Formats: sequence, structure tokens, C-alpha cells
Amino acid sequence: MFNTNDIMETISMIRDNNLDIRTTTMGISLLDCADTDINRSCTKIYDKICRFAGSLVETADSISDKYGIPIVNKRVSVTPVAMLAGISGGDPVLYAKALDRAAHEIGVDFIGGYSALVQKGFSAGDRELIDSIPRALAETGLVCSSVNIGSTKAGINMDAVKLMGQKVRESAEMTADAQCIGAAKLVVFCNAVEDNPFMAGAFHGVGEADRVVSVGVSGPGVVRSVLAGMPDDAPLDEVAEAIKKTAFKITRVGQLVGSEAAARLDTKFGIVDLSLAPTPAIGDSVAHILEEIGLEKCGAHGTTAALAMLNDAVKKGGVMASSNVGGLSGAFIPVSEDDGMISAAREGTLSVEKLEAMTAVCSVGLDMVVIPGDTTPEVISAIIADEAAIGMVNSKTTAVRVIPAIGLKGGEELNFGGLLGYGPVMPLRSQSPAKMINRGGRIPAPLQSLKN
Repeated sequence: MFNTNDIMETISMIRDNNLDIRTTTMGISLLDCADTDINRSCTKIYDKICRFAGSLVETADSISDKYGIPIVNKRVSVTPVAMLAGISGGDPVLYAKALDRAAHEIGVDFIGGYSALVQKGFSAGDRELIDSIPRALAETGLVCSSVNIGSTKAGINMDAVKLMGQKVRESAEMTADAQCIGAAKLVVFCNAVEDNPFMAGAFHGVGEADRVVSVGVSGPGVVRSVLAGMPDDAPLDEVAEAIKKTAFKITRVGQLVGSEAAARLDTKFGIVDLSLAPTPAIGDSVAHILEEIGLEKCGAHGTTAALAMLNDAVKKGGVMASSNVGGLSGAFIPVSEDDGMISAAREGTLSVEKLEAMTAVCSVGLDMVVIPGDTTPEVISAIIADEAAIGMVNSKTTAVRVIPAIGLKGGEELNFGGLLGYGPVMPLRSQSPAKMINRGGRIPAPLQSLKN
């Protein structure tokens, strides 16, 4: 049944190249927890999460022991909480605290879904939840938040963009004594997907089943190792083929773990998200893959082309390996979580502008970028608007997770520790976009939205 060489190769990937299941995430619908009494709704939420995900951590650890595959994080995502807040009214932070209590009780690393979807406007509960985000993230430990402010079909809600610039800054200010961690748990999306298992942007979409288990697989070190073994003059189509074959093997590992986790938890299997998600560990870097392709340093001219090829090859390999590929699936470029990105940013090779260009061809967007502590809300809003425009026009998911490092300036560093890593404060342009941001309104959907 099994090829010995394949088994040994997989063992080597795990032992030597940081292959792991980055997350096993259970998505849980909270629609049946809605109640006109917010306290009753919170009780229902706590009970349902504990009932369905109570054995998630134990199950993941058991599968990890059985196959020898590290499963780094265990997480839960839930229905966007703004939908429940619109029914109950009251202080939405009560929902955040209920989620946090449940997450601590079942032992997961994070819980996502303190979210609102406002791409075309605000409905009941949306503005109240958004206004509460900084306080919710400051008063909880495991809760993550996201807001979708645009889409290819709807355009960009610039009133929401303006508001989110303020909330990102407030989240950093309210957690300034904790490395501004509030902003690191907040993502602003365009074209958010409903089955993303990765934090901080995970939420359980309304089109999903009542509960599902999804996995996120990560192996940038594996891809880098494969490319390191190729001749320096290998044509790029051969390089792309090698990446595709490697992504296939990595995805099969995720398919195995996800299928077994779903069966053990008596839960529908959702998706395998094959996203090359780096860590600060040496050798586990997307930037180093790009340098292995042939760049002297990530951020040099040619970086965007190399990343486009990498992202495409990863997706092709994943789709060949599983019919359940979903989420974001590609290459992440979170600066503070990638040793090679950190090095390139320190040297000045990698700028925010170059990162923005790279986000046009890879998964997600400006991720875990540390910016000066005196950055104004209007500048943050403008960064969000730029990323949303890339996503809207290219019919892809883009996002912004920037951390204003309160009290720090360019050249200094902010250290989160653990998986979130550390990052240099990256300089921004000083010219003000305030007039544009304060106009508000909506950037209309592009022509490519008319696909019916």
C-alpha cells in the first residue's frame, strides 16, 4: 500500500524541514445561538462551543502522536458575531468574553469570528461590534477579530475603511503595554473567504455546515529544501514543476489529518488550506524560497514575478492532491513571522511599497507589518484602501494586519514572541491622504463584477 521512499521522504520533511499541520480549526455556526437577550445568547454560545469542540485539542494531539506529524495550533472559528449582536443588542464585548471563556475551557490557541461583513454597508449590529473591537481585544486573550470592508461584487465601503483605520490604531493603543498585541489580532479584508482556518482572519461563513473541521498545512522549509537541491541553471518551468510536486505531497498530509480528525470528531471535513505560512524559525521562510529561486535578497527586482510563480505552483499542486482544497492556499508573507522577510526589512531591501506589489500575486496581503507608533488613522485607512483595491480589481482576497508600534519609530523593533515573532518598524510615506479618506462613501464595484 505504501511506497517506502515516500514514507522516508515525509519523515525527512517533518524532521529536517519544518513540515507541520499549522492549524486544525473547527468552524461552528452560532446562528441557533441568537437570542434577543444577550446573556442567554452568550450562554448558548459557550455551551455549544464546549459541546462540539471540547475534544478538539485531545483529538489533534492523538492524531499527531499516531502519525508523528506536528499539529502546531488548535483553533475555533465562529459565525460573524455582528449577526448575533444585531438581534440581541447590548454590549458586544459580552460576546467576546463568552468566546474567550469557551476557548480557555477547551484549551485552543485562538478563537476567531468577532467579525463583521460590511462590504456594501452597515446592518444592525455591525457598527456596534466594530466600535467595540479595541476593547474586546484588550479585555480578552484568545479572541481574534476581522472585518470585510470590500469585495469585487460590492466595491469598497470607504466609511468602513475610515472607521477601521481608527480601530486598528485604538487596538494598538489599548494594548501598548502588551506589544500592541490587539492590532496583531485584527485583520481587515477585501473578498474575505468563508472557510479560512488561519488566524487572525478566520470566521465561520454562513454558507458553511453547522460545524466543520479544516486544516492548514505549512511547509516553506520543505519547498526551499527541494529548490536548494536543484541546479542553479534549472529553467523556471522546471522549478515551478518541482514546487507543484512538493505542494502535492504536503497537501496529502493535510488531507490525511483532516479526514481523520473529522471522523473522530463526528464532524464534516471542510478544507485543506495549503498556505506556505512561515515562522521565525531558521529555514521556515517564504523569503528564503524566493532567494533560492534566484534573488540575492527578497525585495529585489524580480521578487513579484518569483512570488507569482511560487503561489501558482502551490495552488496547482494542492488541487491535484485533494478535492477539498480551499481557504486561501498559496504563500503568506507576514513580515514579523518570516526570518527572511525580517532580514530584508531590516536591510531596507523590502519596503511597504514592494510588499504591496507582492500582495497582488500571493495569498492575503500586508500581514504582520509593524509601522511607526505615530502613524495616523487616516494613513492606516489609506493602506487598507490600497490593499482592498488590489483585491477588488483582481478578484482575490487581500487583507491588512498592521501594528502601529506605540512609542516606537523607524529602525526600532517590536517583539511579540512565539509564533508571531518580531519585526522592524517599517517606514511609511509622510504625505497625508486625509482628504480622500474623510470623503467617505463607496468606491463602486469594478466592471469585472458584472459576471452574471
